[in-house]
Amino acid sequence: MKRLAWAGLLLLGVGNEVVAQPPPALRYLSYNVLHGGVLSGLTGDDEDLEARFRIAAEELRALDADIIGVQEASWSRARGDVAERLARELGFHHVYAPALFRITPVDWFNRLVNWIMNFSEGPAVLSRFPIVASETLDLPRCNGFVDPRVLLHVTVRTPWGDLGVAATHTSRGFCEAEHVAALMQARRAPLPLVLMGDFNSGEESPGIRTLTGRAGFVDAFRAANPSAPGLTVWQAIHAPTPTVRRRVDYVFLLPGRVAPGRVRASRVVLDTPRRLEDGKILWPSDHYGVLAELEVFPSRQRAASERPAARQAAQRGFAGSRVAALFLDGPGEVLLDFRGCGRVANERANRRQRQENDGDRESRRRDAPLHPRPDGG
Repeated sequence: MKRLAWAGLLLLGVGNEVVAQPPPALRYLSYNVLHGGVLSGLTGDDEDLEARFRIAAEELRALDADIIGVQEASWSRARGDVAERLARELGFHHVYAPALFRITPVDWFNRLVNWIMNFSEGPAVLSRFPIVASETLDLPRCNGFVDPRVLLHVTVRTPWGDLGVAATHTSRGFCEAEHVAALMQARRAPLPLVLMGDFNSGEESPGIRTLTGRAGFVDAFRAANPSAPGLTVWQAIHAPTPTVRRRVDYVFLLPGRVAPGRVRASRVVLDTPRRLEDGKILWPSDHYGVLAELEVFPSRQRAASERPAARQAAQRGFAGSRVAALFLDGPGEVLLDFRGCGRVANERANRRQRQENDGDRESRRRDAPLHPRPDGG
């Protein structure tokens, strides 16, 4: 059953205020789907992509994530757009950023190469909530000109505020670390940003330590599991037993300017095989996924301390672009300041003033002396 109970806000009227249930923690999931290789569009050998797709779609539906960062999302004329197909299976919105053949600045030439190779691949973001903006940002080609990599950044619109989310698949050794950190820092917002991806690096590598050190990113899995290995790669997809030996897939939390965010839980997922009808063992991918449950909206403590300012702003007719603030009105209640609340309050005040003016005029009319008209009428 989809987690839609909280997606529709339960609003209650309290005087001139609007209260609602507290915003939930969101479930983020990073997953490399294994496209089958650059030549798979020509050879047709995609390492059982269709069977693995069906397994992954079923498991992702059961995991009930809210936002998914996908790596190695691919396209060919036979398989179609894998990110779009997966989003359709889940009933999600999505954005896909082809990266592989961004060889030249000439877009038509790059598209021609894609068509000739019958293949493209890159990161994608799938979201339960609408995606209202996206940008595909080129990363440095520090492992060679023919190894183009991108960072896909999107803005997701939730009932509780806009969230920045990014997905990427970096080069071996994560030589793009400084650039990725700078791009994300430049997009910091009041609410936390979340970065998901296959970084091709262990957590003690210089690249990952750049993020978790001075750049201030929180490794969600490690924060929730201080000593668990959390291995995610490389799984032989037909092996009867696990073969993973490294941890290269991550969900990172970058604290916001207002809400720092908090890791509630994280675990490795998509880490079990299926036995097909022909008896063959098949794993969903050569990577396991990483699921993180994150609190990305203001905490109860901060909300309670700022509640009086919200009431004063609403009374003065100020309101934000969507949910301007989240302020607790008591246990389990949040004061929401929506665009239009101030306008409605002003309209009510104006209407009361008109009614009072009309009453005064009526009172004066009743009390005024009656004078005969000059014509005697």
